[in-house]
Amino acid sequence: MTTVSQHYFGSIEDDGFSIRIIENMKEEYGLFVWPSSIILAEYIWQQKSRFSGSNVVELGAGTSLPGLVAAKVGAHVTLTDDSNRSEVLDSMRKLCNINDLNCRVLGLTWGVWDPPVFSLYPNIILGADVFYDTAAFDDLFATVTYLLQRCPDSVFITTYHNRSGHHLIEFLMEKWCLKCTKLVDGFSLLPSHKASNLSGNIQLAEIVFDTSK
Repeated sequence: MTTVSQHYFGSIEDDGFSIRIIENMKEEYGLFVWPSSIILAEYIWQQKSRFSGSNVVELGAGTSLPGLVAAKVGAHVTLTDDSNRSEVLDSMRKLCNINDLNCRVLGLTWGVWDPPVFSLYPNIILGADVFYDTAAFDDLFATVTYLLQRCPDSVFITTYHNRSGHHLIEFLMEKWCLKCTKLVDGFSLLPSHKASNLSGNIQLAEIVFDTSK
């Protein structure tokens, strides 16, 4: 089943806006706006001056809400998802069109060093609920580390459910010479009217490459 959801940020009468998302309830498509995505998008809105003018890459973008919000506040955005998921990449292009946003859409498979990854120089990397399959964690961190090393002072901002793989995340951060510089309860970032509609134990983390190692 396909549906359209509308997501509001700030006051429309002031400098706020809304983003339209086409969602598909078929689980295999991954085209559903999960709570982690809503929290990360809200954080971008709250930090909009930080994102304006930045080069932003969203990994595993799916419905792309965080990346679209980043583009709306003035970032130069590349939306990425698995190269083999053509239906997701096509949906991402459609979302850019219906929201009148000019984002680059790119197939990028974590841990695979195809030409597209070498074209990316992000200041900010985004990932909403990308820690869901423990078998993919190492490939994800390999890609994140490579991108962080390309730009000085770059950062990976991610929201994730605190699931059973939490200790694996900590281990792989150490393995890939990464460190967490900010960790907060995701729901503390949401206005009450948004928080009341969501549930889960969601963390927001900012991760950087540890140059001391």
